[in-house]
Amino acid sequence: MPVVMLPALPDGALLALDPGSKTIGVAVASASGVVTPVETIHRTKFTADAARVFELYDEFRCTGLVIGLPVNMDGSHGPRAQSSRSLGTNLLRLRDIPVAYEDERLSSQEAEERLIATGMRREQRERVIDAHAAAVILESALRNRAAHR
Repeated sequence: MPVVMLPALPDGALLALDPGSKTIGVAVASASGVVTPVETIHRTKFTADAARVFELYDEFRCTGLVIGLPVNMDGSHGPRAQSSRSLGTNLLRLRDIPVAYEDERLSSQEAEERLIATGMRREQRERVIDAHAAAVILESALRNRAAHR
């Protein structure tokens, strides 16, 4: 299955990734739309990273994958966006699943603000920020998918 637009993602649980150079934040949305941060994958080799992504995809019985796309503030796409697209392309080579991209601008900042509001200490935030950023990306994707259906 090729990359799809958000409205074409099937109903059901969705997995979201917030890819970075050292980590991949992971969140899941249930079929009813409840979004939960899951974990942070510490990147090693692509095969190991992909195996963990697909393990979580299967564990949560997901029907699609959302990957955060780091768009610059001016709307342009730089090297980080290309890296996210490459991750999606490489995952699709391993498994035929619906993949969509979601603009992740300011997702880490929003996740950080939410965690600060809970009173979480900096050391704790650093351990969970990527998964929470993936949750912010997934919430945005669900809103955008609903708005365009």
